[in-house]
Formats: sequence, structure tokens, C-alpha cells
Amino acid sequence: MWWNNYGHGWMMDGWGWAMPFGGLLWLVVIALLIAAAVWLARVSWGAGEVSARPSPRTAALDMLNERFARGDIDREEYLQKKRDLQG
Repeated sequence: MWWNNYGHGWMMDGWGWAMPFGGLLWLVVIALLIAAAVWLARVSWGAGEVSARPSPRTAALDMLNERFARGDIDREEYLQKKRDLQG
């Protein structure tokens, strides 16, 4: 039954332990729900950014290509370093 003999309603039907902490308990529950929602949003939206980053090997090849294009290294050195990075 919703009302008991003491007239306290559902709070005394097993939830009596929460009476002293009623307001605080709800604030904690709401804060945990908000934190979980923020965490899920960051994980789901952040996953695309992590996979979009180039691997260190790809970044090194890009830098090697730029050095060769600028003329910092000759063809032989370029080919040797490229083989080293790919193998």
C-alpha cells in the first residue's frame, strides 16, 4: 500500500535510510547521470578523431617526401630511407 500506518508514504517502505540524505542523494544521482552522459559523448565523438590521426610511419613518410621535394636529400638517400621506413 502506498501509505503506511505512520503516514510517511513510500519513504518509510524500504527507503527510510535515504530520509536524512534525501536531497543530497538526488543531487549525487543527477551528477552521476550527467557525468555518464558527458563521458559517453566524449567517447563516441572522440573515437573518430583518434582514428583520423596518421600513424607515426605515415607522418615520417610525409616528412621524407617533403625533404626530397625541397631538395634537402638526393634520390639515393630518399629511396634508402623510404625502404627503411616501409620495411
